Amino acid sequence: MSREVISTEAAPRAIGPYSQAVRAAGLVFCSGQIPLDPSTGKLVTGPIADQTRQVMSNLKAVLEAAGSCLERVVKVTVFLRDMDDFPEMNEEYARWFKEDPPARAAVEVARLPKDVGIEVEAIALA
Repeated sequence: MSREVISTEAAPRAIGPYSQAVRAAGLVFCSGQIPLDPSTGKLVTGPIADQTRQVMSNLKAVLEAAGSCLERVVKVTVFLRDMDDFPEMNEEYARWFKEDPPARAAVEVARLPKDVGIEVEAIALA
């Protein structure tokens, strides 16, 4: 079975030994995206809604580079530094999945890369 590494300049470059996404077995496995603006290389800080918006924009870019899209996402995992941010994150997240949203888990974690407030990973149909 073939495996294809996906890379795009429209999303932040990997900050470690991993790929932005891998397409295999008819699926796209997207690495976690953080609120890093690919055009400036700077973190989006401030309200979790702003961070979530950048994360979802990054995720959308990776999916499109893989020949997929947000509408084909089947599973999302949201990692939050603070579960008190859940309602605000959820409101922004809902704007990106208006109809038939994917399965999702949301968990609070002790720390995320670059000390951001959110990271999101996804699995989509290729």
